[in-house]
Amino acid sequence: MADIYAYITYKGGVADDSSLELIAAAKKLDAGAAVTAIVTGSGADLDKVADDMAASYAKVLKFNLDALAYPNAEVVRNLMVNVLPADAIVLVSHDTFGMDLGPGLSIKLESTFIADVVDIEGVDGGSLKVIRQEYSGMVSTHVTGDISTGAVINIRPGAFAPDESKSAGGSVEDKSADAGDLTAQRTFLEIVEAEVGDVDITKSDVLVSVGRGIEDEENIEIAEELAKAMGAVVSCSRPIVDAKWLEKSRQVGTSGQTVKPKVYMACGISGSFQHLGGIKGSPFIVAINKNVKAPIFQVADVGIEVDILEFLPELTDAINEL
Repeated sequence: MADIYAYITYKGGVADDSSLELIAAAKKLDAGAAVTAIVTGSGADLDKVADDMAASYAKVLKFNLDALAYPNAEVVRNLMVNVLPADAIVLVSHDTFGMDLGPGLSIKLESTFIADVVDIEGVDGGSLKVIRQEYSGMVSTHVTGDISTGAVINIRPGAFAPDESKSAGGSVEDKSADAGDLTAQRTFLEIVEAEVGDVDITKSDVLVSVGRGIEDEENIEIAEELAKAMGAVVSCSRPIVDAKWLEKSRQVGTSGQTVKPKVYMACGISGSFQHLGGIKGSPFIVAINKNVKAPIFQVADVGIEVDILEFLPELTDAINEL
């Protein structure tokens, strides 16, 4: 099989959780593969992440350039085209940045593109068999792709258990001089920080999160009472924010906040990948939903098939009695 590469995203000198999930995905492609990490950026944060990744990857290619100081997918795409072999297998997290990077990269490399992969069944000759999900996770699809001339594969965050062995003992190579022309049409202007709400859900160890199943704005009080009994904070999925029932700062997901609680209670939430993409750190997930086919049950540690409007008040009473 061709060489396997993984693009690493990070913030504040800390690699995203997906960095170790991509290793697990790579091992499903080729159990004995020596996977190479690609880390781009500039300054001390880049150096720290590159050194950290050497514990997990056989080789880390570091690109330290001012043009890469902000992760502009167009610039990173040009870089990777300049440095990767034509038949490379490239793994990228299926987050907002990865969805920007992956499709165009596959076109420039003239290779296969497969998005939002949740499992890898194996490789047969030059064909890769993977599993994707359609209709918000209600249907699993088995997809075969020709990877004989390379591939760009976007891996859904959280779909693979992170490989935390950190036994690679890899090396870091500064390949900045090989970056080539990084000219791009898009130019980074500034970072606009999201407004801080009355509660910072990113700091909470326990979240009671509500979705469409709450049905009405007045019913959010039920979740708030449970959260109070548990010493938790109320968060939500995007439809609740779109309905203006809770403020944007309480939204969990790729278009909201990224959270790392110890316990996450998903109440009436279907569990789209956009929502699950905002949950990091492998929390204990309790899913409460009356739709037994809801995708959230596939990632939950405990699943309860029941109407949350009936169950949450009973759970609150039971906790208060304790």
